[in-house]
Amino acid sequence: MGRVTLQTIADQVGVSRMTVSNAFSRPDQLSTELRETILSKAAELGYAGPDPTARSLARGKAGTVGVLFTDTFSYAFEDEVAAGFVGAIAAELAPTGSAITLLTSDTTAAFVPARDLALDGAVLYACVDDSEAIDWLIRRQLPIVFVDHRPRSGYDSVNIDDREGARLAAQHLIDLGHERLAVFTTSYGDEVGVVDDPFGATHVVSEQRLLGWFDAIHGAGLEAPVVQAPKHGEHSAAIGAILALDPRPTGIVCFSDVAAAAVIRGALEAGLDVPGDLSVVGFDGTQLAAYAQPSITTIRQDVAAKGRAAATLLGERMAGSTRRAKRVVLPVELVVGDSTASPNAD
Repeated sequence: MGRVTLQTIADQVGVSRMTVSNAFSRPDQLSTELRETILSKAAELGYAGPDPTARSLARGKAGTVGVLFTDTFSYAFEDEVAAGFVGAIAAELAPTGSAITLLTSDTTAAFVPARDLALDGAVLYACVDDSEAIDWLIRRQLPIVFVDHRPRSGYDSVNIDDREGARLAAQHLIDLGHERLAVFTTSYGDEVGVVDDPFGATHVVSEQRLLGWFDAIHGAGLEAPVVQAPKHGEHSAAIGAILALDPRPTGIVCFSDVAAAAVIRGALEAGLDVPGDLSVVGFDGTQLAAYAQPSITTIRQDVAAKGRAAATLLGERMAGSTRRAKRVVLPVELVVGDSTASPNAD
């Protein structure tokens, strides 16, 4: 037998070509018995189904939603928060039949995903403001939702209350009696160690957390040096700079649970007790924080809710909604672990 087509199956079953097409693309148009007969015959003849590209052109939909990362593909799998976020989007979109395609911000190759891939819409996750990939997606006039990003006029956005979360973290240490505090954050710059201008190369999430930490610290009449590390890179030099501060801090607020775990590891290797000599607060509320030794006091964000909110807003736009842009800000909460306590008396 030559190439198997819809017509081949139609002739074998004794139905129209359109009926066979409906068995694959519009199953609600057929009885269960007839559809199973058609699919069984297709499988017997080795037919995999209508060509996806042709079907997309016919429907005017790609069936794919892009998730753009400033970071590499591996970030979506290696980072617990990013992985949970993508998983929540996938779960929310599953009933619609839409698939997820991960996009990088690389625009130097001949094939630029943000420009060249067929997409029905896109979620822009934690991207830097000047990403050329964002410009391509906007030029294509695709439905877009910004997440963990500075909101843009006319576009839906989803953020957590980073500023309030950071304030809660610093206030927790202040309420315990800590007066010698330090801030450990990350940036897209290369500077490592104590910085004079921590806002210089920050992402909006880092910016908001800095503001929140300072709300509590400055509100209590205190000061705190800011130690910075590259977002992607070794933290050992920055942690060394923290432990070398004079006077050494008794409490540290960190950009993430990953950063907090690194600080705790460095402190323990230096012979310090956590929380006896050093109290540490993370951010994100990850499994890492819960199962670390000691468990890490952290600010919990609902990553699943963030993913669901982004998928819901994008789904509305893809369905043709012309409502005004929504800005969703999700709450956070302090989760006290074993990494914080009142400071030891000097």
